[in-house]
Amino acid sequence: MNYVTMVNSEDFTKRLEKIMDFYGLSATAFSEAIDFNRSTISHLLSGRNKPSLEFVMQVVQKFPEVELYWLLNGKGSFPTQKENEKPVVDIKKSSISNIPKETFREEDTLGKETEIDKIVIFYKDGSFKAYEN
Repeated sequence: MNYVTMVNSEDFTKRLEKIMDFYGLSATAFSEAIDFNRSTISHLLSGRNKPSLEFVMQVVQKFPEVELYWLLNGKGSFPTQKENEKPVVDIKKSSISNIPKETFREEDTLGKETEIDKIVIFYKDGSFKAYEN
């Protein structure tokens, strides 16, 4: 049997935009994160070009929450994490654990309690990881 999967450019574009929104990245920041030219991202977002294998693999490697099959044909889920599990970073151990979101509260400048929405960790190699509540 020979399986050929065609990538629907319009649907791929929507999934790419969803990834960028999830991480809060502009097209420029996204292109820097995966080490691709800004024009490549622009051409993909406009539907002018289809993604190369190199591009797809770079996205999957840099963003572990992105499943390959979801990115290519919409099958699966994004992010891969179950909705009831919220990743939390333990800076001392550099590991992820599940801690109730009530644990992460902070007082804002007016003295009212607010929940933390997103934590982004930037690594020295230029990569980063975003965790959302």
